[in-house]
Amino acid sequence: MTAVSRIALTDASTFPTRRVEAWKYSDLKRWLREAPPASPQAEVSSSGVFDDLGGEAIIFANGHAVGVTDFIASGEQTLRLRYVSDAVGTGHTASARVSARAGARLLLLETHEGAGSAYVAHNRLELDVAAGAEVTRVVLVEEPEDAISITEADVRVEAGGVFRQTVVTTGAKLQRLETRVKHFAQGAHAQVDGLYLLNGSRHADLTSVVSHLAADGTTSQLIKGVARDTARGVFQGKIVVERGADGTDARMAHNALIASERAEIDAKPELIIYADDVQCAHGNTVGTLDESALFYMQQRGIPADEARALLTQAFLIEVIDRIDHEGAREVAREWLTARL
Repeated sequence: MTAVSRIALTDASTFPTRRVEAWKYSDLKRWLREAPPASPQAEVSSSGVFDDLGGEAIIFANGHAVGVTDFIASGEQTLRLRYVSDAVGTGHTASARVSARAGARLLLLETHEGAGSAYVAHNRLELDVAAGAEVTRVVLVEEPEDAISITEADVRVEAGGVFRQTVVTTGAKLQRLETRVKHFAQGAHAQVDGLYLLNGSRHADLTSVVSHLAADGTTSQLIKGVARDTARGVFQGKIVVERGADGTDARMAHNALIASERAEIDAKPELIIYADDVQCAHGNTVGTLDESALFYMQQRGIPADEARALLTQAFLIEVIDRIDHEGAREVAREWLTARL
């Protein structure tokens, strides 16, 4: 799968087209034919959605770092990572590096906040999970309908390390959230979840590659999505089990709802297995809301729009319920409910 990091917003020749297999559903070149001018410094609001959970913060304002861009966690810590964009017609890139030392317990709370429109953002995160460390990453993404954004995360998990991720997004003109996880040592665990809730003509692409490079690693992935109006949801998930990674247990599921005749869902789950003695499975379903349940609720006096919202919430909430940290789980639940 072509790496996002090869893209440079200053060089239009690096923008992939649908001819690149990994980008066949998210044709960046179609929407971004020329390199955008650089973004100016943004003004950052004083508060963010995760502020009540405390911790330290790394903030990028139109790609410009406000403070440090590297963070090393030891013990039990919370880090809030904010990407704020408000410059119309411009582009910016931001890079952060986070490391969790052996035995650390890190809660990584990440938001992508678009105050302007029609900007182009390319954000990168490098995350190292040392032996026996645990990292829980919760990502809330709300950007304008005219924005174009690419976010990549490269995650390295060492022996006995645990990485849990939940991405929740409402899409943009073209939005891609790519996660690449490598199990570098025995017994590593990854949970790579996400959901998309798309209205209008928004587009969200959740792409992931999880590589098992050592024995006895586990992966659990649950992606759910809803596309309304003319929106388009994309899920590309690949799990690779290399030679020598015996004992791998990897499960992937994508379930989506199409809520209008013109909405679109594209899904491409893949398993590539080179080892013996593994347990791997993937599943994919795309359907519509249960009309009988909708009728039942209306017959009991619940208005149609409210009934659809309740059924949609019931469908998506499983992803939120899998968030390990109670405080982050409640914030994500409230954030999602407000957008149904």
